[in-house]
Amino acid sequence: MADDRMTRRQFLQRTAAAGLAAYGLSELAGLEGLREVEAAGGPTIAVASKKAPAALVRAAVEALGGMRAFVKPGSVVLVKPNIAWGRKPDQAATTHPEVVAEIVRLCKAAGARQVKVMDHILDSPDDVVLDMTGIEAAAKAAGAQVISARSVAMYQRMDLPRAKVLKSADVLRDVRRADVFINVPIAKVHSGTTVTLGCKNLMGVVWDRGAWHRTDLDQCIADFAAEVKPHLVVLDAIRTLLTNGPKGPGQTASPGIVVAGTDPLAVDAYGTTILGRKPQDIGHLRLASAAGVGEIRLDRVKVKHV
Repeated sequence: MADDRMTRRQFLQRTAAAGLAAYGLSELAGLEGLREVEAAGGPTIAVASKKAPAALVRAAVEALGGMRAFVKPGSVVLVKPNIAWGRKPDQAATTHPEVVAEIVRLCKAAGARQVKVMDHILDSPDDVVLDMTGIEAAAKAAGAQVISARSVAMYQRMDLPRAKVLKSADVLRDVRRADVFINVPIAKVHSGTTVTLGCKNLMGVVWDRGAWHRTDLDQCIADFAAEVKPHLVVLDAIRTLLTNGPKGPGQTASPGIVVAGTDPLAVDAYGTTILGRKPQDIGHLRLASAAGVGEIRLDRVKVKHV
């Protein structure tokens, strides 16, 4: 029986092509070519404001070249919002349903053959959570398949050879199988990590997230982010949870912002400022930066306001 483990090299080989396309490079340029482009000019993020939720998503993605820069005809797309908690959209604990729906619509318009919206839901029962968040109805209406990743059979072991603490993890098979992986977190505070944004949202594609909490949570987040990089991050800061995160209920605010980018740390760094923090003060972002995941120094990030 063949070894079913997914190595970092295999994951990067599978995901490099779409990331290269976003920068106008050929697949032959290789992953190192993409890194050279990022290093030379610094990452670009798009910050959309003063629009309705769907229009915010469209504006931010268009500023990066449009969804066709990421999704090619016939692609299978995995969209990973935060659907962990049984909360209503206005409680700001889960991704806004219209943000998810518009991403699905943009992917379908770009020619995606299949769009899957998936998360490892924490509250129970799944159908109540999916209904309360509004994500299932909105995503299905837009043409997506919505799946609760609660079965261990949906995961496979992935080695993380460069990690300092998290040497391996059971990762959603669909992360490997998808042609395009889009991370769609919500910006909110977190009792264990100060904030939860894109890097923290990746915990929803692993089976045993509790193991991260039992060791070094910030380092585990950084270790995983160094190995599993989405092609696109779309951060929902339309409304934010400011207290009692990550689940709430708590105090909320309504910045009315969507941030998009291909550098996960640049997006998260901007997200920390929306929550009134500094990226250098967030442990897992600092550790991920040291591991070369991306750029948290906002003076080196090009910000397009749209």
